[in-house]
Amino acid sequence: MSVYLQVDNISKSYGDKLLFSDVSFSINRGQKTGLIAGNGAGKTTMLNIIAGLDNPENGKIIVNKDINISYLRQNPDLNSENTVIEQVFSSSDKLVSAVKNYEKALEEENLKDIQKTSEQMDLLQAWDYERKIKQVLSILKIYDLNQSVSELSGGQKRRLSLANALINNPDFLIMDEPTNHLDFEMIEWLEEYLDKEKITLLLVTHDRYFLDKVCDYIIEISDETSYIYRGNYAYYLEKSSERRTKNIADVEKAKNLLRRESEWMNRMPQARATKAKYRIAGFYKLKDKASKNLSEKKLNLEIETQRLGKKILELFNINKSFDDKILVKDFSYKFSRNEKIGIVGVNGVGKSTFLNVITENIPPDSGTIEKGETVVYGYYKQETPIFEQGKKVIEIITDIAEYISLGTGKNLSASQFLEYFMFPVKMQYNFVEKLSGGEKRRLYLMTVLMKNPNFLIMDEPTNDLDIMTLNVLEDYLLNYSGCLIIVSHDRYFTDKVAGNLFVFEGNGIIRNFPGNYSSYKEYKKETEATQEKEIKKKNEPKKKSVNTSSKKKMSYKEKTEFEGLESEIENLSSVRETIETELNSGKLTTKDFTEKSKRLSELIEQIDEKEFRWLELSELV
Repeated sequence: MSVYLQVDNISKSYGDKLLFSDVSFSINRGQKTGLIAGNGAGKTTMLNIIAGLDNPENGKIIVNKDINISYLRQNPDLNSENTVIEQVFSSSDKLVSAVKNYEKALEEENLKDIQKTSEQMDLLQAWDYERKIKQVLSILKIYDLNQSVSELSGGQKRRLSLANALINNPDFLIMDEPTNHLDFEMIEWLEEYLDKEKITLLLVTHDRYFLDKVCDYIIEISDETSYIYRGNYAYYLEKSSERRTKNIADVEKAKNLLRRESEWMNRMPQARATKAKYRIAGFYKLKDKASKNLSEKKLNLEIETQRLGKKILELFNINKSFDDKILVKDFSYKFSRNEKIGIVGVNGVGKSTFLNVITENIPPDSGTIEKGETVVYGYYKQETPIFEQGKKVIEIITDIAEYISLGTGKNLSASQFLEYFMFPVKMQYNFVEKLSGGEKRRLYLMTVLMKNPNFLIMDEPTNDLDIMTLNVLEDYLLNYSGCLIIVSHDRYFTDKVAGNLFVFEGNGIIRNFPGNYSSYKEYKKETEATQEKEIKKKNEPKKKSVNTSSKKKMSYKEKTEFEGLESEIENLSSVRETIETELNSGKLTTKDFTEKSKRLSELIEQIDEKEFRWLELSELV
């Protein structure tokens, strides 16, 4: 088996903070590996070192020189002077270059270049690859290939980077949080794509469903070292639990043995210089092992919630549009105590706009919002706020309050509260800009929860939080006594926390679904299957029973016509389905949409005529 990557005893620190020490592992061809660690433990740093963007303090990285590597970074590194098509096809790979030249010739409608590039596509057998590229771009909703990269939103840049990483046909793909800024449909497609593709993969993700489906190998960085698990995420959970239990037992055993050895050391001082040297050395090793603190740091959220009155939040016929795009249409709802609502829908459908409307950050176009007097919002937004440069971690908290009240009736100082959120005293006096992305998100979460909100709104709370923090946050939200609304692309998180959903279906339609995401997905699958059967049944030619005793005999010409009609109807129906799919895709230009709509009307008329004629002739059979 070919080794793609060998990591030998590497270590890395930032200032006086040790991220990891003497870490070793290898990745073989075809292996799909997930990297798990807490926030600030060095996941992104590890990926940067492997990709050659950073250097370890000691140890070495050996990468197979014969392979092509793509690295999807958390913060896309794109050339703002490129167009989308230039960025998508920024690769020297022959297949990628051939497709790029062909697409450019089509865009410019240059017949000579189209013929020339088509011949090159034939020569390289690149047509299947071109279809794959178009599938990737379509799924990730990248349509305008001539748009400037500088004009794209953060989410669009992230999807463009993902498309670029997949399209460049890498042998070894490194991905840092690939599901960020993707909706459920995109994530499920990417999950299936990576699961089926014969590709070597190393990824960091907080999406546990994704990790479990895609990866067959887990590397955990914990206690500044690494642990290897040859299995998926479910296997890792089982074996890591066994490892921790065994370590605790080993430490207890070492403590018991240490007591006996300590007695010997205290009793026999004169004998230490000669025959007891090995035993003395063993004593000190045993002392190190017994003094290990295996009690893991855990974030235990017990924040007080302010009392919530009878009237909470009532929405009456809310409407909101931007230009000619309808985002919320005639929506009404009365919120109740302890409600936990998940919001789902594709990107750009209006989820964040809806949150800003109900929190009165932006006004609705029409409709009424009535908020109860006791409601205190806590709005955890998708974008981490830019903390003031030069501020220390503890100053971010003390600027809001010196003391924080917990649900236990206990008050904590700002420093104690930071320790409660896994920021040790030493770390509290670091500058905020030195924190990792996940640590900044955890600090931001503190600033929201310390205000004791009773109506909590969380827009993509799972971004950049590690799996350990997410587990604790989920448990906190399940026991949260106020109202909760979450928007999250993390299916596991949504499944666990949300009891019902607001499903954004597009054109302002918001459906209230009583159940979690997995229930909704199953419902949607069954509904689509039923609709498909009904359409198929509707398009099937209807056979009519006839009185055979009085029917007219079919002529030779009519018989020939009858035999051809069935295949004609089938072919026309197939063309009709293709055009309907194209019209629903949202990818057509106005001109193409008009032409295809006209063609669809003609097809429906033709099919109706031929079905009627088929019924007429069937009476003569």
